[in-house]
Amino acid sequence: MSKVDVFRALHRGRTPDDPLVLPGPWDAASARVFVEVGFPALATPSAGIAASLGHEDGSTPADEMFAAVARIARAVDVPVSADVEGGYGLAPKELVERLLEAGVVGCNLEDSNGGVLKDPHEHAEWLAEVRYAAGGRLFVNARVDTFEYGDGDPERAIERAALYVAAGADCIYPIGAPTDVLPLLRSGIQGPINVHGSLDGSGPSPTELGELGATRITFGPGLQRWAALALQGMAGQLRKRK
Repeated sequence: MSKVDVFRALHRGRTPDDPLVLPGPWDAASARVFVEVGFPALATPSAGIAASLGHEDGSTPADEMFAAVARIARAVDVPVSADVEGGYGLAPKELVERLLEAGVVGCNLEDSNGGVLKDPHEHAEWLAEVRYAAGGRLFVNARVDTFEYGDGDPERAIERAALYVAAGADCIYPIGAPTDVLPLLRSGIQGPINVHGSLDGSGPSPTELGELGATRITFGPGLQRWAALALQGMAGQLRKRK
């Protein structure tokens, strides 16, 4: 199977107690670490890569983001999906071409811009164009931002999700959804659901999120920030040893 077929297969037939856990590498070295410990696929975080390149979240130039993603994809043999925010204003055909040139098998695409929700019907049409241009070569994870920038109504999230699934999205990501609404989202959304997981034990475990309705778990820039804190501690110890 091709890498994108492998990636799609990883989302199918999962039991509630076994969601797909996708760590987020921010460079080639971190990607190799995640693969070496046994993760079958990876999902890059735009905020984590932005931090590694010295940018604020949301301000990474497209060329730098695609170059960073390409380095990660080249460094490992497993499928890699990339968070490319809102697509950087690229036309669907060019966006798909650049993703495929980078060697990734999937992408996150947001339905907001600058903290403002996009018209869901217009966004669905754009997603359909991306899906058509990809021709099955990319796994599209459509982010639903109603809990981040909207009124947080689960029904509105389900309505947006239905439009995006009809447009060809492979997975829906209701970012920021409270855990107590995950069962409702699961009952109303067709296909896989991506949920943001916690790393510090303050939230449900991946297994608990799976039992609430998540198909797959990602962590955004959490792992990069965790690694930065660990490095800060080591640097502090080194400083004391002068």
